[in-house]
Amino acid sequence: MRTIGLIGGLSWESTVIYYQVINRRVRERLGGSHSANSLIWSVDYTTVEDLIFAGRWDEVGELLGGAGVALQAMGAELLLICSNTFSRVNDEVERAAGVPVLHIADAVGAAVSDRGMRKVGLLGTRFTMEESFYTDRLAAHGFEVIVPGPDERESIHRVIFEELIRGELRPSSRDAYVATIADLAAQGAEAVILGCTEIELLITDKDTAIPLLPSARLHAEAAAGFALAGSKRTVMEGIHDHG
Repeated sequence: MRTIGLIGGLSWESTVIYYQVINRRVRERLGGSHSANSLIWSVDYTTVEDLIFAGRWDEVGELLGGAGVALQAMGAELLLICSNTFSRVNDEVERAAGVPVLHIADAVGAAVSDRGMRKVGLLGTRFTMEESFYTDRLAAHGFEVIVPGPDERESIHRVIFEELIRGELRPSSRDAYVATIADLAAQGAEAVILGCTEIELLITDKDTAIPLLPSARLHAEAAAGFALAGSKRTVMEGIHDHG
């Protein structure tokens, strides 16, 4: 089994999802009391949050790249940045660490295309919804991505940074997210990507009329598939097998 390195703490609330899903997937596959060979490097979230709001993405890349180098030195053969927003520096981390970094948008995109969907909605931070680093990566998988209007995007972004990363789950915010998802469904979205890993803590499929695609869980499942696959399998083959 290959060793997975998780760059977490982005925030730690959602990094827990990764650890749980990866280990459960390995146990389901191998049975008994098996668990994953894994390492976690958890950063102080305030440090990186300050950098992204200051637009200092080069420094984010250096910081997370350093985490990737440390994980590789400890034996990680595959890395994950446990975040959608911070996947903006995915390539920088891969170059620094010298091992594959499984992009979260590829794990999500493979899941959408494997389901035959042609149009999906996206919720996430303002960075994820508005910048091309994420939406273009999704679109490369062959489907249309739509996002909420400006006011809704601002509300979604605020809830993530002021509530969800602090572990606050408010019914009023859940209701607002559900209403936004209903609007995306009315525009033809067949499903909605929860493109911020913390959103999975707030809402589930039970709350909505259309399916939700939880990015953290899809990312973690794809990583587990790659870790369990034969040595000649590629990252993308592992993604499609477990997307």
